[in-house]
Amino acid sequence: MKFLEYTVHTTTEGSELVADIMWRYTNYGVAISDVKDVIALQENRAMYWDYIDEEALKDRGDVLVKAFVPLAEADSVLPKIRADLEEMAENGKGVLSFGTLETSRREVEGDDWIEIWKKHFRPIRFGRITVCPEWISYTRGENEEVVSLDSNMAFGTGEHETTAMCVELLQEYVKEGDVVIDVGCGSGILGISAVKLGAQFAYLTDIDYVAVESAKHNAQVNGVEKKVIVAHSNLLDDSNIKGDVILANITAEILVGLAPSMPKNLKKGGTLILSGIIEGRLDMVKKAFGAQGLTLEKQTEKGEWIALAYRS
Repeated sequence: MKFLEYTVHTTTEGSELVADIMWRYTNYGVAISDVKDVIALQENRAMYWDYIDEEALKDRGDVLVKAFVPLAEADSVLPKIRADLEEMAENGKGVLSFGTLETSRREVEGDDWIEIWKKHFRPIRFGRITVCPEWISYTRGENEEVVSLDSNMAFGTGEHETTAMCVELLQEYVKEGDVVIDVGCGSGILGISAVKLGAQFAYLTDIDYVAVESAKHNAQVNGVEKKVIVAHSNLLDDSNIKGDVILANITAEILVGLAPSMPKNLKKGGTLILSGIIEGRLDMVKKAFGAQGLTLEKQTEKGEWIALAYRS
């Protein structure tokens, strides 16, 4: 099967939003190539690299986001991606820099893009949790939990700041025996991490069918499928399900829309962790959740992104 590798030139802060747009139109893979990630790995996690070309560590400014689209669908899909990119740039004007958003394309064979995709990922450690691609052999250390992710279903790998902050906050707030809810679960990385950290059960939900299948598969890969339920729905429609910790790593606009209903699923004294917020949308999110009677306990930042922890 032939694919079109469609590449968008953007910035570090814009890369995840560009990738989100691409995921709307392909189930076959999206990869972010950011030299800043390589530099961070080299400086902070050198044990994961046997050798790296110094040329690769030169920051040339551009971040490349690649989507792999079946060649037969390219003519109908690419104009939609382009239109969404232009709308994103207009909506974010004055708030985020998206760079040139120039594009390029080339044909690749199916087996080629899988190998290209795999080269983008290495084990990354966040405190007690190490996120590791399934195809890499990794030995767990003392007081370390490994979350393995499969190569064929990529929805959140831990590389992006928004996911990283959620994993770190989980380690601070989740307790043995807790029930955890992850709204918009993607790959399942957060719910699986919660169970590895001692949660009794994790309810995961996503409105994207491919994400749901990805999360189910990754739960099996990690041997936690009996402690995880993955639903193709908006779990917040069911206020009977209560969590000690609720996670939502989604865009600020969606978070604001969920603000009136989300506290109904949070146990008294529970913790709500929100991520995926840029500075220009921070006040809007704080106002929406403050109006629900929640108390802001912590605010953390990585790069251009902000995460919040609220207590009910």
